[in-house]
Amino acid sequence: MTRLFGTNGIRGVVGEMMNADLAVKVGRAIGTFFEGGSVGLARDPRLSGPMLARAAASGLMSAGCDVIDLGMVPTPCAQYFVAKSGHLKGAVVVTASHNPREFNGLKAIDARGMEMRREDEEVIEAIYFENRFHAAAWADVGSGRTDDTAISRYMEGIRAKIDAEAIGKRNPLVVIDPGNGAGCVVTPYLLRSLGCRVLTLNAQPDGAFPGRLPEPTPDHLGDLMRVVSEVHADLGVAHDGDADRATFVDDKGAFVVGDKALALLAQAAVKSRGGAVVTPVSTSSVVEDVVRAAGAKVIRTRVGSPIVARTMFESGAVFGGEENGGVIFPDHQFCRDGAMSAAKMLELLAHEGKSLSALVAALPQYHIKKANVAVPVERREAVLTSIVEFAKGRKVDTTDGVKILEGDGAVLVRPSGTEPIFRVYAEAKTPARADALADEGVALIQKALGHR
Repeated sequence: MTRLFGTNGIRGVVGEMMNADLAVKVGRAIGTFFEGGSVGLARDPRLSGPMLARAAASGLMSAGCDVIDLGMVPTPCAQYFVAKSGHLKGAVVVTASHNPREFNGLKAIDARGMEMRREDEEVIEAIYFENRFHAAAWADVGSGRTDDTAISRYMEGIRAKIDAEAIGKRNPLVVIDPGNGAGCVVTPYLLRSLGCRVLTLNAQPDGAFPGRLPEPTPDHLGDLMRVVSEVHADLGVAHDGDADRATFVDDKGAFVVGDKALALLAQAAVKSRGGAVVTPVSTSSVVEDVVRAAGAKVIRTRVGSPIVARTMFESGAVFGGEENGGVIFPDHQFCRDGAMSAAKMLELLAHEGKSLSALVAALPQYHIKKANVAVPVERREAVLTSIVEFAKGRKVDTTDGVKILEGDGAVLVRPSGTEPIFRVYAEAKTPARADALADEGVALIQKALGHR
């Protein structure tokens, strides 16, 4: 069967595959799957958001669902609203997260506030492609109403899990760059309420993303790094378009690599309590090193935050996340949460009484090298099979792609879930060895493709 949902929902360029017709049909399919009941609706600030949200709402109501429109809010804010409501069937969130401005997307959320299981997405896809939509009778068509309490509930939920007194005593100076995304309406206000002095960049919601591109990576955060350094701030925080991720800049104006921020937050989560940390096979060994040193264990999964969240839910893990800034705090909710990540990083700095640059410097040092190789989608399985064959006799992990484990490093080769490429992740204790392992990963793909 044709797939509709990717790793994180349905995404496409607006005016091409992502259009009002698609949103109506997806709304009808999700509404049919939910069999009526109340369903949340939210969006990020993208220019096409109101169009697609209204179209999706129309589809949901036509299938007999009552739609509660939460407005323009961060995705984790909508997920928190659903999870704590106790009666919503789920939600539809209109967002393309970190994708460029011309994209938008549709994300299906279940009653727990988690991204839909793949099995449920497949049921929705079957309804969609087979046109098995429920059409409610005239008296059973769903209603629509707005609810403007999602942001206040979400912020109260975060504050209840954070040591605001410790943060307030430190009174840190924080520069926040929500990137004109949904984080504008939460994070600056949340951090001020926790006792921070806050400066903002690109903190007006704008779906044209005039300040920077939505992906919070170092090449897009030059202004944030410069301002943090110039004003001698304690921390810089950046979000993606829907604020389910947070990346950090340290007190010296340096971007903190995602694996290192994840390691620090994981270390704090397992300190004195143990438990399990869930993270994909693509995450650096630095996370494993600090978690094991604290007496806890690491569970590795395939790449993708819905998979990490599900594994955490099923295993009772105390923490999880990916190296891209997507971090999950299960005692808060089972999804990536950018505002919670920012608050937890500030709490960590307050409890440790040290600068972020000092904490990062104290971590075990690994060097990471990444590469991409174009591979046609139809050759994906054959290439993977060939690489497994080439790696015979070596220590490998095939949880997601092929990860070759050496005594002094590792290289992971896996197909992208969103593009016709294979991704190569190599890590080692020295830059030269990381480069060599990445080159080996690229060479294995080229060999599998039949290139010399």
